[in-house]
Amino acid sequence: MITVIIAAYNAEKTIQRAILSVLAEPEVSEIIIVDDASADGTVEAVRACDDGTGRLKLLVQNENTGPSAARNYALRESTAPWVTVLDSDDFIIQGRMASLLTYTDKYDFVADDMYQVDEHDIDGDRRLLLGESAVLPMDVGLVDFVLSNVTQKKRERAELGFIKPLMRRDFLEKHHLTYRENMRLGEDYELYARALGLGAKMIVVKATGYVSIVRFQSLSSNHSEHDLLQLRNCDDALMQDLTLTPQAFEALKQHRISIDCRLQWRLMISAVQNRNLLAFLRTFTGHPKVSLSLMRQLWEQFKIRVLGL
Repeated sequence: MITVIIAAYNAEKTIQRAILSVLAEPEVSEIIIVDDASADGTVEAVRACDDGTGRLKLLVQNENTGPSAARNYALRESTAPWVTVLDSDDFIIQGRMASLLTYTDKYDFVADDMYQVDEHDIDGDRRLLLGESAVLPMDVGLVDFVLSNVTQKKRERAELGFIKPLMRRDFLEKHHLTYRENMRLGEDYELYARALGLGAKMIVVKATGYVSIVRFQSLSSNHSEHDLLQLRNCDDALMQDLTLTPQAFEALKQHRISIDCRLQWRLMISAVQNRNLLAFLRTFTGHPKVSLSLMRQLWEQFKIRVLGL
């Protein structure tokens, strides 16, 4: 019924917890782990989890291709009518799959709110990604999905781009949907946004058991200039490729601006470090909201470093 895909890179410390949590779900017909050229004992750790049911499939790559390419490899090898992703350091609580399957008659993407725990205290307090005030279940369209991923001050981070839904294989194949392999940040966001733009029906229900491990130095909190550039550019591609309502176009535009604010700040820092005045000035040539964001951040740094406030 369900294929669970896990892309793993140097995950020997967490991969067994992830796999065993999935093997406890009878609704899962196959678990496909793609080892993305790990340099540690990930492969051996995966093989040690084989329970003899034939559900565990290990694919080993000789070169590191990144999470998107690894997931696409697993997608091509998978067979179940429903597909979902589990990060190699996360795990699920038994019963999650059965709960999500109750919604699959009417929807193409069935997601749940996520529990978040600190990597140093996985048995500690579990926070909800969407917060205690979220009204669930809720149908999610493209506009609401995109705007949830726009960074806003004084708003608790509740980005739907982090969710890990069950995805209907027929819909993915009909629209040739895969993960963008040039993205190592926001690849989930891009796939979900594109699917919604193509008419996918999505629901988000109350947390049923996905536990996300929050790491201080996670990839999604440590962005390179290239990662941010690819994420910003994916919005351009979505606006160009999809037939959008004015509201959806505006939402994607706002998301692009929010990402560009972060990108231009990183480029400004690099320009200062390299003493490149032209590159510094170039960061102010984009959207006025980006320039305003840069000036605010410069003022904050001035108050801290010069005024000591």
